Amino acid sequence: MNILIKNATLLSMGDKEEPVENVEVAIEKDKIKYIGEVPEDFYAEKVIDARESLVMPGLIDGHTHIAMSLFRNYADDLPLMEWLKTRIWPLEEKLTAQDVYWGSMLGVAELIRSGVTCFSDMYFFMEETAKAVEEAGIRAVLARGLVGGDNDDGRRFEETRKLYKSWHNGAGGRLKFMVGPHAPYTCSPGYLRKVVELARELNVGIHIHIAESADEVEESLKNYGKSPVRHIYDLGLFDIPTVAAHCVHLSDEDIEILAENKVSVVNNPTSNLKLASGFAPVEKMIKKGINVALGTDGPSSNNNLNMFEEINLAAIINKSVDHDATSIPAITAIKMATVNGAKALGLEKEIASIEVGKKADLIIIDTQKPHFYPRHNIISALAYSAQASDVKTVIVDGKIVMEDYEIKTIDTERIMFEAEKAAKDLMRR
Repeated sequence: MNILIKNATLLSMGDKEEPVENVEVAIEKDKIKYIGEVPEDFYAEKVIDARESLVMPGLIDGHTHIAMSLFRNYADDLPLMEWLKTRIWPLEEKLTAQDVYWGSMLGVAELIRSGVTCFSDMYFFMEETAKAVEEAGIRAVLARGLVGGDNDDGRRFEETRKLYKSWHNGAGGRLKFMVGPHAPYTCSPGYLRKVVELARELNVGIHIHIAESADEVEESLKNYGKSPVRHIYDLGLFDIPTVAAHCVHLSDEDIEILAENKVSVVNNPTSNLKLASGFAPVEKMIKKGINVALGTDGPSSNNNLNMFEEINLAAIINKSVDHDATSIPAITAIKMATVNGAKALGLEKEIASIEVGKKADLIIIDTQKPHFYPRHNIISALAYSAQASDVKTVIVDGKIVMEDYEIKTIDTERIMFEAEKAAKDLMRR
């Protein structure tokens, strides 16, 4: 379908960082064809009047576990390791593929409604999450979570191979796969070396949790005599393009290693705050040239998938942590949720900016609301005032996924019913 968006205020996140008013955007099939004044002979099957609205690239959730939506509000007010060991891991042992499907569908519906057009996920039964991505029309980079020791039987590696073969570049090209070792404290050195071999075999990147808590760093120093970052660097992990979630507790040496090896870091403000893990040195990493993206983490430790909330926290918490009101300005936080996320996932040539020839992944935000007035600075408004509920329309790969607040591709009412049922069944098991 060819789509014409007219009368828009456009924030392209391309060469210009300032919005441009009264712009037309033409979409031909899955790509952006024209920006500005569209030729009269362009035939649009669908015309969207974006008057009193902002058109911008869809947001990218750089690190999450969306099927954990089934655990939402189940295990709160606990420190990370107690939360994992006593509440989350025991429940995950009871998960079924059907549970993950409905948890993924619930998460996808929430992501779409909050303006996310692409997300990066690590979890179990990832074929079910892939099905949810295909059905909903969203874009995703998935990784089967890997945990194991030196004598592991390789079953999870084989699952990753099968997922890659069946789903990589699937869903009309909207779906990619990575290799997903959970963390250096759940994967032995020998196992992580095999992870590197698998990533090379499949020619994909690695998605891993690193230095999320002080306890993790202390344990690494005790067991290996080095930080988690240094430990996995010495194992050769960073020879592969790597997305590192959290990176809260970093030394200056750690930051140098991440920068030199072009590791992309995903900051997860809400989750890190809620689990009292601390707060990542985002400003310091950015100044060292590290690509820092933004993510929600899972909806059990968040407890939502609201990227506008993460943009807001990224922009304000760093100021307090750094005692510097100029730390992470609004535009930087927005970049973290768009262009930086795309770069982390290796998709920067396809998405995250509205430019001719790129994929048509964009959102329309309704700015005709009291909290957008007065209209002094739309960039500031996005970081400090905007809400997920302001997202009116979502387009992914040139297809309308949500229009006038209504998701068109999936049955949200049924999803909520089935997810509630699955969660209650899981608790009984």
